[in-house]
Amino acid sequence: MRALKPARFAVTALVAAVTGIAIAAGPASADVPIGQPQNGKMTYYNDKGYGACGTPIDASSQDLVAVPAAWWTSANPNNDQLCKGISVEVSYNGRTIRVPVRDKCPSCDRTHIDLSQTAFQKLAPLDRGVVNGITWKFVR
Repeated sequence: MRALKPARFAVTALVAAVTGIAIAAGPASADVPIGQPQNGKMTYYNDKGYGACGTPIDASSQDLVAVPAAWWTSANPNNDQLCKGISVEVSYNGRTIRVPVRDKCPSCDRTHIDLSQTAFQKLAPLDRGVVNGITWKFVR
């Protein structure tokens, strides 16, 4: 029976590859809690170049968000579910904005988002740097 286990795994892996099903590649896209509020903090950045979704970004002049690496579900972030029409709605101090996911924040924990400079300014002055007590959620 032991000799069959590796063969069974190989067949399962082959079926998964053919059908496009991921095996233990991280959390499933269903694990991204669309519409479920998160309490956390926000920071900002102003990088220019290519974001994790494979598109050009300018975080000093475009409204966008880099979300924690923990929420990404694909080994190739360019193909990740988060890059396909997912935005983040952020609320703080009576204001709410919606920004598209365009980048990944490798140093952010699950409740910390990194807004572009322009998006951050819509909620708080830049000299705050880090703002705790925000509410945010993934939206389509």
